[in-house]
Order: sequence, then structure tokens, then C-alpha cells
Amino acid sequence: MGLRIGLLTPPIQKASVVPLSSFINIFSQFSDVYLFCGENSRDSIEKCDNVRLHPTYIKANIEHKALLKIIWFLYIQIIYGVYVLKSISRIDVWIFVIGGDRMALPMMIARLFKKPVILSLSGSAVLDAQLSNDPFLKPAKALSKFTNALSNFIILYSPNLITFWQLGKYRDKILIAHRHFLDFETFTATTPLATRPPLIGYIGRLSGEKGVQHFAQALPAILDDRPDLRVLIGGDGQLKEAIEASLQEGGVISRVNLPGWISHDGLPNYLNQLRLLVLPSYTEGLPNIMLEAMACGTPVLATPVGAIPDVIIDGKTGFIMENNS
Repeated sequence: MGLRIGLLTPPIQKASVVPLSSFINIFSQFSDVYLFCGENSRDSIEKCDNVRLHPTYIKANIEHKALLKIIWFLYIQIIYGVYVLKSISRIDVWIFVIGGDRMALPMMIARLFKKPVILSLSGSAVLDAQLSNDPFLKPAKALSKFTNALSNFIILYSPNLITFWQLGKYRDKILIAHRHFLDFETFTATTPLATRPPLIGYIGRLSGEKGVQHFAQALPAILDDRPDLRVLIGGDGQLKEAIEASLQEGGVISRVNLPGWISHDGLPNYLNQLRLLVLPSYTEGLPNIMLEAMACGTPVLATPVGAIPDVIIDGKTGFIMENNS
């Protein structure tokens, strides 16, 4: 009997489906994978043979009403906790991914039954809550500390994240993922940079931690200086209406394309139109969109956060901005 992995993620947004698929594709090559996820993750396992799906049928997000958020959070903890308890004898190792640092009850149950727990951190729940003005910042901090302490190992994309996410006290159990995976048949340069239209853009979640609001606020000054320039802001999120209002107020909305959510299949086409991708984030792990843009021959301008400085060397492999003002 081979290794049996329990891969657990809370209900995720659309942008996280591809990273989850990558986890599944890797682990399913050498083990049986039991996937505990939201119903919207079903598409991630269509091509995998060694995966058993345990969907929770819970939405990835809810309205921003405090009471509903509390009820929703407690509900998913209990549902996932029950799943872990029922499956505990069938699984050798538990791996918590993509928001798994908030899943305190399921992790605690796994540890009570002496199962190894690995926590893979692709982002910081604390910084995301802080930068999105989430009223549950204090609970996010408490949960993050609890799950970081409870896990046997923590996987990060870069040593830089140990300091950036204030994980120094867990240094002895931190492992660094030195290799990253990209489909170069899908993400490739099909349009030479010199023949592309004068188009710059942002693609990603429209939320506070991404800094996209500052990009939108800067556009009137940028576009006033470059009458030929056009802009793409692709994605969806809680700041969508505020960004549209900012562009309208700045008188530049007619020069900005707002296509909304861009599917992963559609990304190569958009990236091959851009002269520059702008990532003004406050916090990142290792943004897939940065690697995908570079594979498409698109230069990237980004803030020096997370693992970005491991990839972007200013003036050589891309451009680093000092801040996102």
C-alpha cells in the first residue's frame, strides 16, 4: 500500500483552482490523494486518476456581514473536522494548502490522532485581513499562530517569506519549495513584444492586499502623459466597484478595459497583448501570474514582496518599484 495523502483546502476562489490543480497533479503521481475541498474545486481533479474527492458543498465566500461570516467560519470548521475524523484511519499524512492556516479544528483533530501535518503557505491570512480591512483581523492572527505552531512542517516559496511573514520562531520546521512548475506549451510568447499595442495592465484579484487600487488612482496622471496608451485591469473582487468609480472620476474609464474575471485558458492571449504587467502588491507568496507573464515574454513591474525578488532582478529580469504609491 502506497502513501495516502489528505489534501485539505477551505472553499477557494476561482484564482486558486489552478494552484490546487498543481498540488493534486504532483501528489497524485506518487500517492493516493484524498481531496477535502469546496464544491467549486471539482474541476481540479478531472484528469487525475488517484484522487478521491470529498466536497463540502460550501460557497467560497459570503456577504461581508459579521454575523454571517462568524457562522460560516464555524460551520466550515465543523464540517471539515467531521471529514477529517471520519477519514483519519485511511490517511497517512495531512497537507493543508491555500488558506489551510485557518483550518484550526481539522488540523487539531489530525494532530490528536498523531498524524503528521504539513502546512503549505501560499499567502498570509494575517496580512490579507489587515490590508483588506477585515474585521476579523485578531481572529486571523490567533488562528495563524495556532496552526503554525500545531503543524509539523511549514512549506514556503522563499526564505524571504520567513521574515516578511514573521515566521522566525518556526524556522526549524520550515521547508523551502525550490522548484516551481509552469506549462510552457500553454504559456509561451506568440506575439513579439515590439509588435504589441501600447497596452499595460494588471491581472489578479481586485482586493486591498493586491494594491490595484493605487494603480487605478495613478492612471489619470500616467495616461495624461501618454495619449496613445491603453490599460487592462482584469479580475474580480471586493474593490471592483470602487476601482470603476475611481476610473470614472479620473476621466479615464474609456481608455481602460475591464473584462472582469479572466479564465486561466484565456490568460496567454491577454498576456501576449501586454507590453507590461504591473503587480503593485502589498503581500505575495510567489504570484503565478508573474511567472506566466514572463513565459509569454511580457515584462513585469512589481513590488519587492514575498518571493518576487527571487525572480525579478531590477533591470535584468524585470522591474522593481520601491513602493506602490
